[in-house]
Amino acid sequence: MDRNLIIDVGVHTGQDTEFYLKKGFRVIGIEAHPDIYESAKNRLKSYVESGQLTLLNVAVSPKDEPITFYANLDRSFWGTISPERVKESDRAFGTRSVEMTVKGRRFESILEEFGVPYYLKVDIEGSDLLCVKALQEFDTKPQFISIESTKASWNALLEELELLKKLGYQKFKAINQAKVTQQVCPSPAKEGQYIPYQFEYGSSGLFGDETPGTWLSEIEVINLYKRIFINYKIFGVHGIIYSFSIGKILLESLNIKEPWYDTHASL
Repeated sequence: MDRNLIIDVGVHTGQDTEFYLKKGFRVIGIEAHPDIYESAKNRLKSYVESGQLTLLNVAVSPKDEPITFYANLDRSFWGTISPERVKESDRAFGTRSVEMTVKGRRFESILEEFGVPYYLKVDIEGSDLLCVKALQEFDTKPQFISIESTKASWNALLEELELLKKLGYQKFKAINQAKVTQQVCPSPAKEGQYIPYQFEYGSSGLFGDETPGTWLSEIEVINLYKRIFINYKIFGVHGIIYSFSIGKILLESLNIKEPWYDTHASL
C-alpha cells in the first residue's frame, strides 16, 4: 500500500480530486465521460504537469474493451455503464441519457499499474463493486475505502458489507451525502495537510479519520442502515409520501432532497 496515494474513481468535475491534491496526496483519477475528463484536466492542469495527478479517461469495466457509457444530460454526475441505473434515474427523476462508446478497463489492471492506494474512493453509479471485488486479487488493501451504497435492495447492501468484511475491513461509517456541503475540515488535520475547503453538493467529501462521526462495527452500521432504509421507504422517490401527488408536491416545495449514503470502511 502506498500511503501517499489516493485513487479517485469517478472524478467528475474534480472537486474531490482537488481536495486530495491540496492535502498533499498523489492522485490517480478516473473519469469515463470524455468532455468531463477534459474539463477536469484543464481545471487541475498544474497538478497534471507536476506529475502529482494522473488522469485516466476510461470507464471501470468487467473487461479491457470498449463499453457503452450512458451520459446523463441533466445530472452529469449520474453517468454510468449500468443500463439498470439509467432506467431507474430516468424513470424516477425524468432525466435524459445518451449512449456513447468509451474505453473500458478492468480495475485489476489499474491497481497492477499504479499500486494499491491508501484511500480508494469509488462513485461510479451502480458499478462500485467492480472496484471492491478487484481488491480480492491483491495481498494488501487500502487503509480506507468508500463506495456509494445501494438504496434499492437491502440484500444487496448486506452483500456489500459482507464483501468489505471479507476483505478485512472492520470499521464502518454511513455518511449522509446530502449534507456533504456542511462538512468542515478538522484542524489539526487527521489526513495529510490541513486546508480549508468547501465541498460542493455531489462531491464525496472528507475521508479516512476526518469523516464525521465515530467508526462502527459491522452490526452497528447494519442497525444504522435499517433506520436509513425506513427513511427511504417514507421520504424517497419510491417511498410512501412521494407516491401521492400532494406528497410529491409538498416534498418538492420544501426542497427536501432524497438522502443517499456512502459507506466508508477502515481496516
